[in-house]
Amino acid sequence: MTQAVQTYAYLRPSAVHENTAGRALALETSGGAGPLGATANPQFFSGFLTSPAAAAAALLAVADVAAARYCQPQLRASLDPVVTAGGDRLRFESFSGCCGVHARLDVLPDGLDGADPGHGTTNVDVNNPLREGLSRIGAGEPLHLAVGPDALEVTTLDGPMVEKKVPLPERWVRGFAETQVLTAGFDLRAELPAAEAVRFLRALPRTGGRGSTTGWVVPAGRTLRPTGRPVPGAVCLPGPERLVALQRVLRHALALRVYGPAAAAVPGAPTASAWEVVLPGMRLTLTLSPDASRGFSGEGGVLTALAAEGSAEDAELIATLLAWEPRIDPAELAAQSGLTVERVRAALTRLGTAGQIGYDPADAAHFHRVLPYDAGRAEAHNPRLRAARALAAAGAVRLGDGLAEVTVDDHVQRVRTGADGRLGCTCLWWAKYRGGRGPCKHVLAVGLVRAGQPEAAR
Repeated sequence: MTQAVQTYAYLRPSAVHENTAGRALALETSGGAGPLGATANPQFFSGFLTSPAAAAAALLAVADVAAARYCQPQLRASLDPVVTAGGDRLRFESFSGCCGVHARLDVLPDGLDGADPGHGTTNVDVNNPLREGLSRIGAGEPLHLAVGPDALEVTTLDGPMVEKKVPLPERWVRGFAETQVLTAGFDLRAELPAAEAVRFLRALPRTGGRGSTTGWVVPAGRTLRPTGRPVPGAVCLPGPERLVALQRVLRHALALRVYGPAAAAVPGAPTASAWEVVLPGMRLTLTLSPDASRGFSGEGGVLTALAAEGSAEDAELIATLLAWEPRIDPAELAAQSGLTVERVRAALTRLGTAGQIGYDPADAAHFHRVLPYDAGRAEAHNPRLRAARALAAAGAVRLGDGLAEVTVDDHVQRVRTGADGRLGCTCLWWAKYRGGRGPCKHVLAVGLVRAGQPEAAR
């Protein structure tokens, strides 16, 4: 697997400091972008957390996911969490090392007491002494939060004191893209009050290993009832042990909300789902991949948007209109850009492949962030899209009325357009996944040729 190396350079380690005024949580930042461009060590917030103990536990949960590998747990994971300041809130995000769990903590306006957060995205240092300090924070004491050093600290500290170099596998890059595509199709499927939420989550297994299973749950009154099969109304719970990080915040939970697709692309097949614990002034959400042994990077949800005609140019235009909004309104972007709402949504998906777009099911809206990923990286390293462009450029596609033929070596695959406009293929990939993991290379190649892009084999 191709890997880049991401280097974090912090002025000093993040820490919980104690003084006569109480405790202060100093989260050190490394790199990132804001309205004025790239910054070595940006500061996004300085103020108080209104629910210190809940915030400390939720930050530890995000760090737990960043350090975990739910598949192949013997391998290490060490990607520092990402924080995005959206003008009225702070979002902390992390991916598990296996790319199967995405964690996001949204500290909302009611959770912050101080000047409004700035705008931008950065990484924050999480180390073992910080974790120990967070675990000691109680509910009855004030907690000051600083995300990044102030200007005086930057001038008095002599260069980076902490440096980390970690591998950045391509699957993590693609995972950020896939999660925003999948969750954009989620609906609120169930909501449990605090007592039922705690009871349900505490009953889940804490370990999986070889016994990890995919199950389903069905809303039943004020709780969720497990079921062994995807009956009508059921929500998929793939690898329930992967929700273990939520155990940290249960004593602060106000409710549990569950999000998932209304129906699986393939009837009865496992699907991704999102599990949100509502906290005072905050939301902690874990999004699970459809299979505990497989991460988000292989779902293929972004391929259609990457192959869409003009999507690269549309994405460049839309990118200039974004400003770290906590909620992105596609209709407003359409009015500003002159594009249709459909083209705006495709452009947002493409920007998501560079980590510039996320999706929040609670708000039912995208949000803007900027990660240090090359915009063309996910496309360049996606084997299905590369193969589709090569087939289109080689003239392997022959279009017909409702039926297209794609010649691959010495055999022909047929791509048929159904009455609902959806495409299907005769290849083994399509027979196995039925579109549940995105289009096959033959369907993509047909789309490229129909859009007039046979020359786009790059």
